[in-house]
Amino acid sequence: MHDLLRTILAYVLILGILVFIHELGHYLAARWRGVKVETFSIGFGPAIHRWHDRSGTEWRISAIPLGGFVKPHGFEGPEDATEEQKLAWIPGRTFHDKPVGSRALVIIMGPLFNFIFAILAFTVLFAVVGKPEIRGDITQVTAGSAADHAGLKSGDIITRIGNTPILGAEDVMATVAGLPGKQTTLGIHRGSETLTLPVTLGTLKQGGHEIGSLGIGFAVSPGKPVSLPAAFIMGLRETWDKSVMTLEGVWQIVSGQRSARELGGTIRIAQLSGQVASYGLASIISFMALLSINLGLINLFPIPVLDGGRLVFYVCEAIRGRPVSKKVQDVSMQAGMALIGALFLFSTVNDLTNVGLFHWLFHAVS
Repeated sequence: MHDLLRTILAYVLILGILVFIHELGHYLAARWRGVKVETFSIGFGPAIHRWHDRSGTEWRISAIPLGGFVKPHGFEGPEDATEEQKLAWIPGRTFHDKPVGSRALVIIMGPLFNFIFAILAFTVLFAVVGKPEIRGDITQVTAGSAADHAGLKSGDIITRIGNTPILGAEDVMATVAGLPGKQTTLGIHRGSETLTLPVTLGTLKQGGHEIGSLGIGFAVSPGKPVSLPAAFIMGLRETWDKSVMTLEGVWQIVSGQRSARELGGTIRIAQLSGQVASYGLASIISFMALLSINLGLINLFPIPVLDGGRLVFYVCEAIRGRPVSKKVQDVSMQAGMALIGALFLFSTVNDLTNVGLFHWLFHAVS
């Protein structure tokens, strides 16, 4: 019960902070461009608590902690607004009548604030505790483990698991964790040799669900605090590197190099939030930075209903000199909603499978 409570609290706080950062980018950009902001909500659904500031913005904390939103004044536009909404518009303060550049700026500042947060979080982390380095070569093979049976040795470097290219030690751990009990192969660099070793991954129980186990260890070089300017440069590089690594992972899933079963959703985020909360403040900050990068990247994907999809419409408008037709926007939004809904459902099924719910139901029924 204690672990469950910690997981829920950590998830709500971590996601709540990151959603606030994202929506704050939209909010500040809207205010900067002279757009009145009607609502700033953390979460969806019924409001648990609400208040108004001096500018007339209603701030909400809502019941469903799965995101949030900022509603600019006149965001709906003349074609979608009711007569009542049109009568309430304040001339010069509506979103839809701003130049396309201003509208695009309001949209892009949400993801941009996620990247800024990641840079600052990494900067603080490196300035205070330094940056630990995980070396890519294996330093320990546990006797009797899957790695031991496969013939792995200290000094080996794993370059591939099955058909999945491996980007480093962290990628090894993440990939193995999602493949409990699976029979696969390992691509190995051993000195000047390139080997392929068959392996059957082990299984460990963690947090009530099964994860894959290989039974190897990597050397970790402890970090040393650096000056603030140096930490900032390192934070920029780390944010860039993690962004590139995330996009490479997405491409590997899209291109079939990596299993789509590795996609995780809200349940997986909640599990990880609970785990890092038990490791200490440095781990929490690092996890929040990584999650913030993911949130920023996801919102920039060119899918209608996401920020990236709206930016595509605004780029087209800037090139054509007129907005994309309402019919095209409506159809695109419906397709985007369907895609996001399908991805949410698929990732949730993956999460429930990983925690063993369907396995338990099968045995309970049989």
